[in-house]
Amino acid sequence: MIKKLLLPILFLLSFNTYAQQKSGAQQFWDLLKQHCGKAYQGEITHGMTDAFKNGPLVMHVRQCNDSLIKIPFFVGEDKSRTWVLKLANSRILLKHDHRHADGSEDKVTQYGGLTSNSGTANMQIFPADQQTIDLLPAAAGNVWWITIDENSFTYNLRRIGTDRLFTVKFDLTKPIAAPTAPWGWKD
Repeated sequence: MIKKLLLPILFLLSFNTYAQQKSGAQQFWDLLKQHCGKAYQGEITHGMTDAFKNGPLVMHVRQCNDSLIKIPFFVGEDKSRTWVLKLANSRILLKHDHRHADGSEDKVTQYGGLTSNSGTANMQIFPADQQTIDLLPAAAGNVWWITIDENSFTYNLRRIGTDRLFTVKFDLTKPIAAPTAPWGWKD
């Protein structure tokens, strides 16, 4: 009788220990990877600018593996933006890959930042890195963060010391048809 009671308890304890061994970054990564291949429509919830008024906002979790996730972000017919996430040593690097319609790199590209810690399963924070500051000195105070849960994904930007705040929120409960390849990619 005691053995029958102890077995489920031991299983739960061992499972809980395994989950605790995964860093926040790895848990976040695993959650995001569940959406690989899927696309979602979004809406601006803070900081609307003219650049984002030209059609539907779509993210497509297009490429995923154990250390790289690429998420093209389309604004109408503008397929120039891809969020590139890289996981290494329980930290995640966020870069913004900007391309022209012919696939060539924009002069303002590859900016972003590296998490300063492992974050949580539902949020990762990316302060601007030195490459970003060298490319865009005004972005020295940029902090990006991404949140994810079972219902939504948000991409956020705050420029510390200013009123600048940008948030786009995607509904993860309603996948849409996957779009064609972003600029610079091949289907």
